[in-house]
Amino acid sequence: MSADPGKKPETTGGGGPQLPRPDFVKSFDALWFCYSPFHQMQHYYRYGDFDTCFGKWGDLLDCLNLKTKSKAEVEEILLAREKAKPHFWTFRTVDEASENWWRMYRHVVITAAPRKPAGSAAPPVNSGGSS
Repeated sequence: MSADPGKKPETTGGGGPQLPRPDFVKSFDALWFCYSPFHQMQHYYRYGDFDTCFGKWGDLLDCLNLKTKSKAEVEEILLAREKAKPHFWTFRTVDEASENWWRMYRHVVITAAPRKPAGSAAPPVNSGGSS
């Protein structure tokens, strides 16, 4: 059971490409990196708190759980997960897109100071002084 670099990936029974299987080594490596000082400081700098790495633990345990199942069960589970994922391109109506944009960026618009367009600044108003 050696890994042959020239070997083509196996296909499922339907003739399509094989679904990506969780890899224990990659999951463990991602979990290990998550606890590294570099990742923790980077996460703290970006988000203001340390990473709990709960998602990485979930991926590792999920990988171990799938290793205990038969190949047919694993294929069925992975196919169901793939179908449950939202499509990469989510099509929205104008109203849905606007609502989603405001939900994602409201904090930026509200906290940003109002800017005056270039060239439209009004001259200072004289308060009744004589020239």
